[in-house]
Amino acid sequence: MAISKEQKEKMVADYLDKMSRSRTLILTDYRGLTVAQVTELRQNLREVDGEFQVVKNTLFQRALGESGMAIPTEQLVGPLAVGYCFGDAPPVAKTLTDYAKSTDVLTIKGAIVAGSSILGPDGVKGLADLPPREVVLAQLLGSVQGPMSSLASTIVAPLRELVQVLRARSEQDQEAAA
Repeated sequence: MAISKEQKEKMVADYLDKMSRSRTLILTDYRGLTVAQVTELRQNLREVDGEFQVVKNTLFQRALGESGMAIPTEQLVGPLAVGYCFGDAPPVAKTLTDYAKSTDVLTIKGAIVAGSSILGPDGVKGLADLPPREVVLAQLLGSVQGPMSSLASTIVAPLRELVQVLRARSEQDQEAAA
């Protein structure tokens, strides 16, 4: 059944809306997934602030062009579904790669990151292996805080030693006076 021009325009507008809100687009081949599996995957992705949508290649390519994003033509071949990352990309990438491993049906084709960088399947696996944002921030804070606390300890050490010497001298004077 042919799609009318109005329906095509609505689909492109929908793709553009989701692309504008998404930081990363993960491209997959969904061939072989059952409706129940797609529903389960969509539910899993909603939990990590993502979305899974089957798209029409030519309309999706048109939307990519209109949005100014990079167009990975070699990844836009065959059945295509897109994982949109509305929050952090690693949890969505991890959900998709884990699901691909568990079903052996879903195939990760690649990703478009920040509208301009194109990743292959290995890049998406690397993205999935990144630690959560909170862990990265804690590691960064620890690496910044460590040298600062060492510097503060080094600066305070002579004063601490002086206080200990004066306290010991005061105790000696009190013992001698008694």
